[in-house]
Amino acid sequence: MKFAVIVFPGSNCDIDCYKAVEDTIGQEVEYVWHTATDLSKFDAILVPGGFSYGDYLRCGAIAQFASVMDEIKKAAEAGKYILGICNGFQILTEAGLLPGALIRNNGMKFRCHQTQLEVVNNSNVFTNQYAPGELINIPIAHGEGNYFCDDATLAQLKANNQIVFRYAGDTNPNGSLENIAGISNERGNVVGMMPHPERAVDQLLGSEDGKRMFTSILNAWREQHGAAING
Repeated sequence: MKFAVIVFPGSNCDIDCYKAVEDTIGQEVEYVWHTATDLSKFDAILVPGGFSYGDYLRCGAIAQFASVMDEIKKAAEAGKYILGICNGFQILTEAGLLPGALIRNNGMKFRCHQTQLEVVNNSNVFTNQYAPGELINIPIAHGEGNYFCDDATLAQLKANNQIVFRYAGDTNPNGSLENIAGISNERGNVVGMMPHPERAVDQLLGSEDGKRMFTSILNAWREQHGAAING
């Protein structure tokens, strides 16, 4: 399986994503610059966190016009796996690959700490190694992570089981609508989330609950391609 980690000017979680793939599932992984015009050799694409183009205008608003985004859209249409984390989630919403928008946190403060999430949908490419309703600890680091959408979109998200993660209980750190921390497209092959699973792949980092997102991706890919799964 081959992973691409997209690098924009201002990305700062690209190395974290690269190392998470390398250390947790040992698959091929490459950095891909934002000017790339061919992603056909990759099976999964990670759009990492950071401050693409300095977060001028809205977060992700400039990145959506990068050359690589046309290729990411093609990959999504082809059923390949796309995961946008933090700024990556913002980019995917700006590009129309996911519905809704990320706005300023309640309180207008940057939040950086461990956060408890509830796994809402574990039938997803990215969550099949979790139990439904499982509580996991994944860190956040964002100033514009307040998920918002209109009533019609929210109803659609619920009807199609597109809400993947919620902030558990009363732990909502940013004011997100209905505690939403991560969503998918209707097909389920594109996911965006504000918390950082790549920063939770070893107890030395404070949690290894993010590790199963990467093993889930590999598990789904092996099942799709009829390969033997060896744990």
